[in-house]
Amino acid sequence: MKTALLVIGLVLLALILPFFLPSPASDGKGDPDSNLPWQIQLDDQGNSRVFGLTPGRSTLAQVRQRLGNDMDIAIVAGPGEVGDLEAYYTQVPLGFVLARLILTADLSPDAITAMRERALKAERMESSTRKITLHPDDLAAVENTPIRAFSLIPNVNLDEATIIQRFGQPVERIAVGANLTHFLYPHLGLDVVLDRKGKELLQYVAPRDFEARIRAPLRAAQAKAVADAAAKEAEETARKPAKEPAN
Repeated sequence: MKTALLVIGLVLLALILPFFLPSPASDGKGDPDSNLPWQIQLDDQGNSRVFGLTPGRSTLAQVRQRLGNDMDIAIVAGPGEVGDLEAYYTQVPLGFVLARLILTADLSPDAITAMRERALKAERMESSTRKITLHPDDLAAVENTPIRAFSLIPNVNLDEATIIQRFGQPVERIAVGANLTHFLYPHLGLDVVLDRKGKELLQYVAPRDFEARIRAPLRAAQAKAVADAAAKEAEETARKPAKEPAN
């Protein structure tokens, strides 16, 4: 009888005790109200920190420690491009937000070219983009490489009102084409892309790098889109038959 009561007591203790012990997620990783994409911390050296990581400083190894080992690493390149080394999470919880996360490593074109020469294989992704698998030696070596940019695709759709509610009024808006509008927050190192026909994208860089990595390329893309639209309109106008003079 005493043995049975002892067993029952141990079972009850095992069920109750976890509620009184510190949670293993006490570092904030399991807190639904922390590590959210709009919780951005800044310092006086031009750095930002979001979901526990610092663009331009945090390494792939630190990302893995923070977000888990379910990370796919490869060189991704378009036609005629050297490409970028990217680490990809299919789904990662950031507070109560689930999202896809793409991390771009801060590597020179020469370093990426050398890795491509040692690569094991290449396969085609969407369109003509290629995914290039690294040699195991290179895969181990890149663990200490800093991450230049974070690209986040949330599972939920964002609209303009939600973007402004979470991040405030943007310093600038840049439209590229008919469907994409970039909401720029240079002081946060953040570009929120509103896509009227697709998924929204949040791009994080160190605030000190915002002009070179975000704004300048965007303005170049905007100028190209305007030039292409003007050229297309001129071509269509030239193809139209001239109107015959009225009698």
